[in-house]
Amino acid sequence: MSKQAVSTTAAPAPVAVYSQAVRKGNILQVAGQVGVDPATGEVADGGIAGQTRQVFANLRAVLEAAGADFDDVVMMRAYLTDTAHFAEFNEVYNELVTELGAEPYPARTTVYVGLPQGLLVEIDALAVLD
Repeated sequence: MSKQAVSTTAAPAPVAVYSQAVRKGNILQVAGQVGVDPATGEVADGGIAGQTRQVFANLRAVLEAAGADFDDVVMMRAYLTDTAHFAEFNEVYNELVTELGAEPYPARTTVYVGLPQGLLVEIDALAVLD
């Protein structure tokens, strides 16, 4: 069973040597997506809420390029730069996950990290495809 890279111009291009996603068999790992608009290369406006919305748009684009959607996602890992952003992030996350996928919702881990200047959130996703 070989690995297949997934790539789309509808999400930001990788900034190092990695794939936007990799599929092996029915497992799809989507690389961490940040709140950068792929059309402009700029960080999304609107603070943590705006960046979270852009992250979800980028995740959706990569999932779709792989023939998947949020219903296939079983795990999401969120990386925040500031603990003070958690409540607002969680509110937007809950709204988007509810809109985009059916229950049961993906499992989630949230940790606090350093990200490049201006970036407030990064999320990766693990999907299992039929």
